[in-house]
Amino acid sequence: MPQNESRPSSHRPWEDGWAPDTTRAPGTRRLWLAGALAVATVVACVTAIALGDRPGDEASQRTTATAPTGPDARRGPGLISFATPPTTATTATTAGAGPGGGPSSSTSPSPTASPAVRHSTTATPSASSPTRPTPTAPAPASPRRSLRSVNYSDRYWHVSHGLVRLDPAAAGDARADSTFTVVPGLADRACLSLRTADGRYLRHRDFVLRAEPDDGSSLFGRDATFCARPAPAASGAVSLESVNYPGRFLRHQDFRLRLDPYQDSDLYRADSAFRFTSPLAG
Repeated sequence: MPQNESRPSSHRPWEDGWAPDTTRAPGTRRLWLAGALAVATVVACVTAIALGDRPGDEASQRTTATAPTGPDARRGPGLISFATPPTTATTATTAGAGPGGGPSSSTSPSPTASPAVRHSTTATPSASSPTRPTPTAPAPASPRRSLRSVNYSDRYWHVSHGLVRLDPAAAGDARADSTFTVVPGLADRACLSLRTADGRYLRHRDFVLRAEPDDGSSLFGRDATFCARPAPAASGAVSLESVNYPGRFLRHQDFRLRLDPYQDSDLYRADSAFRFTSPLAG
């Protein structure tokens, strides 16, 4: 009868003299293999990138070596540069002299020409326009005159609360506010200025006509000087053009006098046409 020999239990190896290896953690060999594989992959990728970039670097070096240098380097090859023509400013002067004896400019002032100029410069119509009044009209024979509208023949220039309006002829002492003394222009003696009975002058400010005392400044003199042009709307009528804003004429709008750019329209020509009449105030 065979004799069964008992095998040592795997749960109690110490009974047979066998003991587990505790010098390393389980799975260490797999970790080492995975790490070696990762390192090899990284090295291969770096080598491939380095080999792939080398021709581009060489081409870049060749391009840099042949690229133009100096001020034209940013323009690129094959571009033709043109010299910028110099900008010249022309200044036309009107006949006659200003308060100091020198010629007075008839061009629209540059924003940097004088720090005192408060208005924005706007485009003016062409001087060759056949409908724009350009000749100088003769000054009125008498220095004391009133101004009457052409398209509202019953209304006159009238100073009210410092502003100039187009009102019906006033009665009594109020007629003095519609009577002005025509004097040589403060900024250009070839043109004219209008002085009120109390010594103020009519000047534009913010492109609105108003009566203000003379402060002695060159800006005030230009704002208070207007050149009379024959009005195309009616024979014998005049249009008053600003000295420091050529191309802008005094016209009434909502019965208020203001300085507006010339417009090629019948309404503008009628609104900007006035007649010097006998003074309303005796």
